[in-house]
Amino acid sequence: MSSAAADRFHDLVELVRTLRSPEGCPWDRAQTFESLRSFVLEETYEVLEAIDRRDLASLREELGDFIFEAVLLAQLASETGAFTVADSLAAITDKLIRRHPHVFGTKTGTTADTGPKSAEEVVQRWEALKARERSSAGARTSAMGDVPRALPALLRAHTIGQRAAAVNFDWDTAADVLDKVREELDELQHQIARGGPPDRVEDELGDVLFSIAHLARKLGVEPESALRRANEKFLSRFAEMERRITSSGRTLREMTLAELEDEWQRVKRDQHEDRRHKDTKREGR
Repeated sequence: MSSAAADRFHDLVELVRTLRSPEGCPWDRAQTFESLRSFVLEETYEVLEAIDRRDLASLREELGDFIFEAVLLAQLASETGAFTVADSLAAITDKLIRRHPHVFGTKTGTTADTGPKSAEEVVQRWEALKARERSSAGARTSAMGDVPRALPALLRAHTIGQRAAAVNFDWDTAADVLDKVREELDELQHQIARGGPPDRVEDELGDVLFSIAHLARKLGVEPESALRRANEKFLSRFAEMERRITSSGRTLREMTLAELEDEWQRVKRDQHEDRRHKDTKREGR
């Protein structure tokens, strides 16, 4: 399996080199680091969508597209003499070995210990190792120094919380964070009630969202994924509500809010019942 993967990867690297050659494809030759940025982002979200759908056939294809973008970027870099895809592979392999001393102790010049007992402990060790590496390299030693600005805001808030937790700046329990969420909601409600200026309302709403991202982290939930699921759930229920209303000869616009809410609640009850039925069948197998 490993040999087959290496052969296929080699084939892809050679194919991309051909596409970028004078005898290759005009489109591929025209690409730059900047022009590929949107494609990398698009392929990333398509991978996430396949994961959300648990569609492994699509995931296989989308991962191929994602890897192609990485190889193409590395090919552009190699043409400038900066680095090759082999350098990138060596860098990530070395990094993973360095940051897993509890697994590869003998390869890192240390003795493999019993290791962290939980995924949360692994994250804390990972961040501590990163900080030591930055310090050794003479880079900024701030725990927040390299949190990517390009991350979606909710995911960035989650990452910031992880970095803070790695240096023990964190709440003890999820219940503590929930209290913080309530506190921020009270402050938002106060600004709304007093007719506060838009920038103050925005600040307080941002604090609510930031604290919710921390709550998600303490609960072991990735907030971006949770919000995507909530979006899909809403869209599914809305589509079913719309289907039922239009099939009865009515339109959404001509219905009152109370009528729409009644139909929405019926859709929710029916979907909950369908889920319970499926869970019961699954448990009975």
